[in-house]
Amino acid sequence: MLSEDKVSHLSHIILQAVKKSPLASQKGDDARMLKDIKRVLAVELAQEEGVDRKVRAKLASYSRGIVEGSSEWDVLYRKTFEEELRKHGKG
Repeated sequence: MLSEDKVSHLSHIILQAVKKSPLASQKGDDARMLKDIKRVLAVELAQEEGVDRKVRAKLASYSRGIVEGSSEWDVLYRKTFEEELRKHGKG
């Protein structure tokens, strides 16, 4: 999980990018947009955290015990994480 400071920093970067983009138009004040950006980031991070927990539990349940940090674990983690994201409509 990201700290509140990091979420705030990312929110400001996203707001600046939106304001500079010719593809977006700003409706509302900066404070409201920052609040909405932070809310969206929090929801997305919480969902990814849930998927991460699910994936780790699934890998831990394998009978042959895959060592976390090994190349095999990394490959299986990425594959399983992407599968879980697709199940949630994110992939």
